[in-house]
Amino acid sequence: MLAKALSSALLGIDAVIVDVEVDIAQGLPQFATVGLPDGAVKESKDRVKSALKNAGYDFPPRKITVNLAPADLKKEGAAFDLPISVGILAATGVIKGERLKEYLLLGELSLDGSVKPVRGCLPVAVAARSAGLRGIVVPLENAPEGAVVEGVDVIGVRELAEVVEFLNGEREIEPFRVDVAEFFERSAEAGDDFSEVKGQEHAKRALEVAAAGAHNIIMIGPPGSGKTMLSRRIPTILPRMSFEEAIETTKVYSVMGLLDRENALVAQRPFRSPHHTISDVGLIGGGNMPRPGEVSMANHGVLFLDELPEFKKHVLEVLRQPLEDGRVSISRALMSLTYPSRFMLVAAMNPCPCGYLGDPLHPCSCTPVMVQRYRSRISGPLLDRIDIHIEVPAVKYRDLADGREGESSRAIGSRVEQAREVQRDRFRGSKVHSNAQMTPRFIKKFCEPDAAGSRLLELVTDRLGLSARSYSRILKVARTIADLDGSDAVREQHVSEAIQYRSLDRKTV
Repeated sequence: MLAKALSSALLGIDAVIVDVEVDIAQGLPQFATVGLPDGAVKESKDRVKSALKNAGYDFPPRKITVNLAPADLKKEGAAFDLPISVGILAATGVIKGERLKEYLLLGELSLDGSVKPVRGCLPVAVAARSAGLRGIVVPLENAPEGAVVEGVDVIGVRELAEVVEFLNGEREIEPFRVDVAEFFERSAEAGDDFSEVKGQEHAKRALEVAAAGAHNIIMIGPPGSGKTMLSRRIPTILPRMSFEEAIETTKVYSVMGLLDRENALVAQRPFRSPHHTISDVGLIGGGNMPRPGEVSMANHGVLFLDELPEFKKHVLEVLRQPLEDGRVSISRALMSLTYPSRFMLVAAMNPCPCGYLGDPLHPCSCTPVMVQRYRSRISGPLLDRIDIHIEVPAVKYRDLADGREGESSRAIGSRVEQAREVQRDRFRGSKVHSNAQMTPRFIKKFCEPDAAGSRLLELVTDRLGLSARSYSRILKVARTIADLDGSDAVREQHVSEAIQYRSLDRKTV
């Protein structure tokens, strides 16, 4: 007796269709699972046996062989419990309906036959739609995230008996439905707002420029100057996520098992703020079976690194690839996976170890050697990849006592959205979506300054000894400032403001 059910395995943030083949033959009772199963998959035989018996079905006392094809792909997790149990019931004749060929099955079984949630339902729904299947049968808790994908029926179930009756056509279960527009409307209700920030107009302007061009930014200032407060409000001025961006980001959260029923779609740009004790694997991703790291969790959002020099140097150096390529490639002996990591890097640091260098109200206790050693923890190549460097001084009393509200995130965000719209039109048809992603060819085409701007840039480049990458960064930022200004040409004032956003370059002379 042979039967086949359809399931899926995760490969990075995508899913691969897996054929669960069950053969029941004469012989001594035995249960063998083949096809590169991990420990959790091998243990499924005990869960399946108890679940079938407690759900009222007979477990055949024969030789059972379960093959998970393709056999050269590593299978992990408990999501194969449901398709294995259904395959056994189909092989023994309990399930006879044709629906078994049309639906993909996913779920962990409890010993009493109830179906428990698993991770990675969204990529599975995408894979089922691509394979032309009618739908997927998943735990009820996972149904909302699968229902985000249109064109595939998502059947949410609570127990094994429901699955058997549905596949036999004895029970009709209405496909789960979600309102995608509601997720985006809910994401627009931001709690933090730039109107709550007192003073720091220069920093607000720099953050507006950074958001308008998706530029990386670092803020240097004493403790309590508002660096973290400003950073947490950056997502409120970024353009709203497109559906494609939301799906890609939600896939990352889905394979990590971090989605809940109320937030089945990540429709708000993520803000990730890892502690400085994080390892390189935690930041970039990896492990024996590679998982996404913080850079992928921040995909299409903001990665905030507070106290940047306190991070381990080798941890910071692994940021180079995702900052340049927008993706992370992790190679292992059995596989090589690529995760998306197109994020906006926002970093914060003190000007010196004590934090009060240049502060008129607090004396600095650091020697020049200590300051140099502190700043040298951040390598030149990494700083070159950060477009904007700004100083955030302590807020003065008159700004704190001012009862007037500052400009709101909505007002700033509208200007950012207009600038992004200009960039979308400029780069239409290419893989570039913002000024920060411009290649040398686009920089030469769109960032050529006027005569006065060229003279200023030449003077500053020679005097500060800027690298070629720093030179390109200034031109990109100047192009963004011109977009905010509604100017087609990059003029001297745009170049001048962009140069002001390279404070760490000035400190090195």
